[in-house]
Amino acid sequence: MYILAIESSCDDTSAAVLRDGILLSNVTASQTVHEAWGGVVPELASRAHQQNIVPVVDHALKKAGISKSDLNAIAFTRGPGLMGSLIVGVSFAKGFARSLGIPMVEVNHLQGHVLAHFIREGEDDHDQPSFPYLCLLVSGGNSQIVKVNGYDNMEILGQTIDDAAGEAIDKCSKVMGLGYPGGPIIDRLARQGNPTAFEFSKPNIKGYDYSFSGLKTSFLYKLQDWQREDPDFVEHHKEDLAASLEKTIVDILMKKLRQAVKDTGIRQVAVAGGVSANTGLRNAFRDHARRYHWKIFIPKFSYTTDNAAMIGITGYFKYQAGDFCDIDAEPFARMQQ
Repeated sequence: MYILAIESSCDDTSAAVLRDGILLSNVTASQTVHEAWGGVVPELASRAHQQNIVPVVDHALKKAGISKSDLNAIAFTRGPGLMGSLIVGVSFAKGFARSLGIPMVEVNHLQGHVLAHFIREGEDDHDQPSFPYLCLLVSGGNSQIVKVNGYDNMEILGQTIDDAAGEAIDKCSKVMGLGYPGGPIIDRLARQGNPTAFEFSKPNIKGYDYSFSGLKTSFLYKLQDWQREDPDFVEHHKEDLAASLEKTIVDILMKKLRQAVKDTGIRQVAVAGGVSANTGLRNAFRDHARRYHWKIFIPKFSYTTDNAAMIGITGYFKYQAGDFCDIDAEPFARMQQ
């Protein structure tokens, strides 16, 4: 059984092919046009998707060694994401599925990230979590602790009440004049810096919820004060600033996650989303596995960013359950209540 998966929620156009739940191809076209603007420009993103989607799907099918007539279903990201970008992917999925006479499976982008740990690259690939497990989902737009009871049964225990962790990293990087996207830049610099060189504000939020707006403000004000005394402060201390910022964010994330593990008694813990590529966060997970005897699941780097493989495996689970969608399914930019 072959599934073609399409992901177009932001600025990456991706297509993947799975056979009986095993990944055969995962092709992604990234957009560099946004770097000059310091962030994703929705109009430019949707135009690039229109240019990329046909060659990306064609490459994915050829790499998998199949033709379009072999497909049994098409899975696609319905949302959340940028509306213009989603429309391109959803419209293509509808037209392709209708032309082939095969069913469509809609996938929630965030659930795809959470279930990325079930992507199998071969018959002997069985290193997946069992239900229930906890997942720390961290990206540019989301920071959540999710209790995963099943592929179709997820409970959000806590989430950000304002900015997400990835957004805080990007904005602090921008304030420092380091460029966009900030995640890889901060990660690289942090490996060379002292994580205890500077202290920044940590929020005191009840429960499992997160907040990163105070950290952003604290970082900005302190940086302004330091730059009054030394206009070249960032250049002189960028490694230590990056390392201290990274440590602060990781500490905030892991403190709530530790509490969730303690309260639920669930020791299978996964991390997902774009920020899960961060070296400091990955090291913190390994450290917690040793100290608290967690069984951890860290995705491959290729499955941390937006990719169609995670949409495909989620679509595979839904296909098995006969959970298809109608041709009139519309994309949604924000999470539906």
